[in-house]
Amino acid sequence: MGRFTSFVILGAMRTGSNFLEASLAEAEGLTCYGEAFNPAFLGHRGTGALLGLSQAERDADPARLLARMTAAGGGLPGFRLFQGHDARVLEMVLADPACAKVILTRHPLDSHVSLAIARATDQWLLRQDRHRRAARIRFDPGAFAAYATELRAFYDRLRGRLRETGQVGYEIGYDELTDPMALNRLIAWLEVDTRLDRPSRALKRQNPGPAADKVENPEDIAPALAAAGLAPPRPATPPRRRGPAVQTYVAAPATPLLFLPVPGGPVTRVEAWMAALDGAGPGALMRGFDRAGLARWRADHPGAVGFTVVSHPLARAHAVFSARILPPGVAGYGALRRQLIRDHGLDLPAAGPDPDFGPDRHRAAFLAFLRFLRASLAGRTDARTDPAWAEQVAVIEGFARLAAPDRVLRAESLERDLPDLAAMLGLAGTAAPGPADTGLAAIWNDLLEQEARAAWPRDYAAFGYRDWRPPDPG
Repeated sequence: MGRFTSFVILGAMRTGSNFLEASLAEAEGLTCYGEAFNPAFLGHRGTGALLGLSQAERDADPARLLARMTAAGGGLPGFRLFQGHDARVLEMVLADPACAKVILTRHPLDSHVSLAIARATDQWLLRQDRHRRAARIRFDPGAFAAYATELRAFYDRLRGRLRETGQVGYEIGYDELTDPMALNRLIAWLEVDTRLDRPSRALKRQNPGPAADKVENPEDIAPALAAAGLAPPRPATPPRRRGPAVQTYVAAPATPLLFLPVPGGPVTRVEAWMAALDGAGPGALMRGFDRAGLARWRADHPGAVGFTVVSHPLARAHAVFSARILPPGVAGYGALRRQLIRDHGLDLPAAGPDPDFGPDRHRAAFLAFLRFLRASLAGRTDARTDPAWAEQVAVIEGFARLAAPDRVLRAESLERDLPDLAAMLGLAGTAAPGPADTGLAAIWNDLLEQEARAAWPRDYAAFGYRDWRPPDPG
């Protein structure tokens, strides 16, 4: 069990808390309950009850709701808490070292202007660009001075209480919320193993651009900032495009081999083979390296070889479809499966493959899945881009931030390549297990191949893949 039993996002209105929560909610292992202690509602606007408690019951005893969040299961529970929310709850969480404190900040000018626009338009969330309500507001220097003073006092109080109680909060800024690396650093600090390859796409930024472009009197901004002792906001810089987050590097306990797994590939097969080299089970493999830990492991294993395994894009997609989407109840994929059925036309059997799920129905469902993946990778859906179907090229590019692979092997030739890798290290290689038959041969056609090529053109080009063909039985 980790240090934390819950987490709280401490911030102010219009600091990006909705967006941060939406991103964290997509990380398996985290459960988010919105503004659970907002005086006007429970969690989210229009919600009348939360975890079996009414708003009146919550107000009478807020500790009951805190306890129910912790006991509910489903991942580390968290919620958002602002100044103006229940002051009793703020005291409770500040006094509880098992509640992780995430302090979310934004430049006061930007949050003040955004708050004024939200009040003027009555738009507090934006899910689709076509519903955007734009407005220019009159900047009030006096109101801004009072706002900045109140905001500074709130954050000073938070930081002061944490210092007094020997706690450390995690601070994240508004401008970091679109950076998957920043989000993953926060998730790692919360001691959750899941990583995101992108921020949430469920919400859109409502008022992009500098504050001066959103007010009728921009000439009044600079004097107001000077009077408040604030520097102007820095121009926002979009994050560099990054590959998906790598879940973990895997090292053999004794053999100098480091595996850099590409999600969605034959990870289990490779790990079983590595463990067998040392006469151990997969549980003996070493995981969870950071930069310092990896450096220590390399120093202890001179001449170590790092390797990764790529797969034919179509075969990889079908393996993921067969293992994670086709059967119901796969952890972390239940909501996505329901969304694929509801919104993307996948005809999937409710209880998993049955006699009625023949090749034609299988092919049609997989084709719809490929079309969903193509749209997801292009950013045209609100569903997450899971690392299991992210570009393999991007995953391998991401490895370079910590350790680039020395060898890139292919899933379709592992039975030959893994023993050769062991022989290169002077070891008598254990035979590699053969691939599992996912049934792709029974449904393959040119249309499936075309959709895969459209979804992963860089993978086909970078690794020289041609059309998929069943393994040669000879």
